[in-house]
Amino acid sequence: MDNIYIEYTFEVSPKEPATEILIAELGALGFESFVENENGVIAYIQKEDWSEDILNDVFVLNSKEFSIQYEHNEVEQTNWNEEWEKNFNPIQVDDIVSIRAPFHENPNLPYDIVIEPKMSFGTGHHETTHMMVQHLISLDVADKKVLDMGCGTGILAIFAEMKGAQPIDAIDIDAWCYENSLENVERNNCKHISVYEGDASLLEGKKYDLIIANINRNILLNDMKTYTNCLNEKGVLLLSGFYTEDIPVIDNEVSKYGLTLKNTIERNNWVALQYQK
Repeated sequence: MDNIYIEYTFEVSPKEPATEILIAELGALGFESFVENENGVIAYIQKEDWSEDILNDVFVLNSKEFSIQYEHNEVEQTNWNEEWEKNFNPIQVDDIVSIRAPFHENPNLPYDIVIEPKMSFGTGHHETTHMMVQHLISLDVADKKVLDMGCGTGILAIFAEMKGAQPIDAIDIDAWCYENSLENVERNNCKHISVYEGDASLLEGKKYDLIIANINRNILLNDMKTYTNCLNEKGVLLLSGFYTEDIPVIDNEVSKYGLTLKNTIERNNWVALQYQK
């Protein structure tokens, strides 16, 4: 018997960054899939995980900065791949890296990452993933031990291996992201990536030359001590998942552990920071 889902259609104005904030908040409530369109986003949650008051505490819906209208209805299980095929467009980063689904034509750039995003975050379209790819383009990661924390679809771990990094740990607390990263690692013929489901508690006793953490501000602040303790001397820490106005609080926390800000990339009010120990 097919699962029954509740489908929410959100019309968002202005669309960014409200849509990304909304997706993050809905994901924390158990929504399993998100299909963005020109007006906003369509979100799905299994009926058994849903209640009439599920959106009561969604902060962005009450923000005076955005106008968000929505309606919901009951639907049978969606063909997720079909939805992605209709809505997932390939992207290119600096004419060096392509990120595409299997059904897209290969543009023959130096690096070609093929993913089937399904229900996970991190398709490369979001500003933070795009900027993290840009940071990795500029870094020499050959034979570096790497951590991709909050790996989503596994894009950043996969790109790191393509650039010669090994070994690589990819970790995400979300079960869908864990499963999807495993599939995408295999799809890209990666041999040096280990994928784990969990949080920063998995890092005890680990050491890395490069740590990539594309999550959100509060988790980053909470786990910063753990990340810096896991970083080898002269190691690099890449952080994203927050806004330009969050830089002072992030920088204040990172500086407590002796790291120095080396590079900043900004894109549509999102930011990605590069630190060195």
